[in-house]
Amino acid sequence: MSPSLWLLPALPAAAGALLIPVRRAAPALSVATAALTLGLAGHAAATRPSATARLILGEGLAVDGLSAVMVVTVAAVGLAVLVFAAAEQRSGRFHGLMLIFLGAMLATVTATDLVLLLMGWEVMGAMSYALIGYRWRDRERVRSGAVAFVTTRAGDLGLYVACGAALAAGGGLALAGLPGLPPPWRDVVAGGIVLAALGKSAQGPFAFWLSRAMAGPSPVSAFLHAATMVVAGAYLLLRLHVLLAATGWAAAVAAWMGALTALLLGLVALAQRDLKQLLAASTCAQVGFMVLAAGASAVSGGTAHLVAHAAVKSLLFLAAGAWLAALGTKDLAGLHGAARRFPLVGVAFGVGAAALAGLPPLSLWVTKDAVLGGVAQPGPRVVAFAAGLVAALYAGKALAAVWRPADAATGAGSERRATGRVAWPELLPLPVLALVAAGFGIVGLPALHGWWSRLVGDPGAPGLTAGELALSGLPALALATVVIGARPGTVAPSGVGGVFGRWLGLERAARAVVWRPLLRAARWAAWFDERVVHGAVEAVARAGLRAARLAGSPLESGLDGLVRRTGGAVRRLGGLARRPQTGQIHTYFAQAAVALVVLAVVFAIVR
Repeated sequence: MSPSLWLLPALPAAAGALLIPVRRAAPALSVATAALTLGLAGHAAATRPSATARLILGEGLAVDGLSAVMVVTVAAVGLAVLVFAAAEQRSGRFHGLMLIFLGAMLATVTATDLVLLLMGWEVMGAMSYALIGYRWRDRERVRSGAVAFVTTRAGDLGLYVACGAALAAGGGLALAGLPGLPPPWRDVVAGGIVLAALGKSAQGPFAFWLSRAMAGPSPVSAFLHAATMVVAGAYLLLRLHVLLAATGWAAAVAAWMGALTALLLGLVALAQRDLKQLLAASTCAQVGFMVLAAGASAVSGGTAHLVAHAAVKSLLFLAAGAWLAALGTKDLAGLHGAARRFPLVGVAFGVGAAALAGLPPLSLWVTKDAVLGGVAQPGPRVVAFAAGLVAALYAGKALAAVWRPADAATGAGSERRATGRVAWPELLPLPVLALVAAGFGIVGLPALHGWWSRLVGDPGAPGLTAGELALSGLPALALATVVIGARPGTVAPSGVGGVFGRWLGLERAARAVVWRPLLRAARWAAWFDERVVHGAVEAVARAGLRAARLAGSPLESGLDGLVRRTGGAVRRLGGLARRPQTGQIHTYFAQAAVALVVLAVVFAIVR
């Protein structure tokens, strides 16, 4: 047991809380803390410690193969994002919230029970709200944060249901014990966890909150999408894939939901004209592959895809943030020529976009096929394969937009003052992330496949064949080439975007089906409370007042008079009893003699 493991989530969380009121040196302190955290994560991954403490029911943290991969990924992306943010975001509040976010995710991925997991889960939700609405003077940004928070909270209720069902079953809250719970409790636990994971990872009907999350600063988007909250649900399902498989139906729900999200949100990404919105929709789609992997018990492929996607998506969002600061726009048409003007950012973005497209030999080409190779069900596999081809289209669209020569549309859609430059801290993390985005797929190739599968606890994962890789890589390459060579506006032009351009109308549907009925129910409950419950309380009070007035009538006067007369009689008797008490001994002897005579007379009469 290693109590020092508690330091891994506690260090960034405590440092973040202390940094919030700091005005100077916040970027340097946050970067130093993130670097220290990465060192702790590397040590934990190498030593695999565990620690327990009795906070409520005997909670614990542990690092096994899967969580070792996750802690290093989360800490590394956190460091890269905070280095990038040091150029523009200098507020202690920003860096403090980001570090608390980092600590919460580290607690989530190392927790061995539902109590600690739920603590980290909830703190992540609170930090997402604070960071999405970071510019709190902008009411629309604050509203976006509230939409994201309320939507994920709706899914989070599933974790509370899961905790209650696990306790009711008497099996405890340890994650390892959940698959052994007796039915129907096991099914309730699985259902709650699937609901919470889908909400947190913006899958299916919950996907729209990720569009709202784009209101936050670009470093927040990079961290949120790449290594923290959005992948937390996928990680949880990968961690508990045995539970999903034990129920049967939960695994099928996860597999189908992941595959359908990958396809439909890929089409949403293709219809976007805003770079950050395109990347947000693509995150939903790519996380869909991870959820599919959890449903199919393809843990090796799903984890590899998670890590590769973390590097790719943090790289793309940071590049988009650098252009937004330099050029003042994230509109795809307005970004024409951006990659040529800032070539280092452009090359890094190009590597990330090509990996996102699934082009060989880059990382997501291999990891996506590793997921598909582990899916036995033909339906989800076919849908996910189609989603992979759509990825080539939307990634190619983004790549073509930024590398296209500058034209009359360049600079259109400006939404902030352009600085005209990219600061050096913004450039530092890009080459490293690009290197990982390009090369991490090596873990899925035959030379390292066995080691990787054993590391993440999936030793029986099937390996990839050259035919499978070619079957996905060549069509993706062809589609991306066609898109890059197409004229602007011919790929998902604005007039054809329709429902996909509006994120499938999911937010509008959620408002109509869930939010407005809830508001009506709340208004009715308020009316019932005000008119019925409050009215009943007031009626009781009025009845009490009437009873009091009745008690103040002649009945009370009579009773009061009786009490007064009784008191007066007792007082007079007391006065009479005091008279013989003179303090003279001869008087007491005389009184005693008289009393003796009286007793003698009474005795004589009675006899």
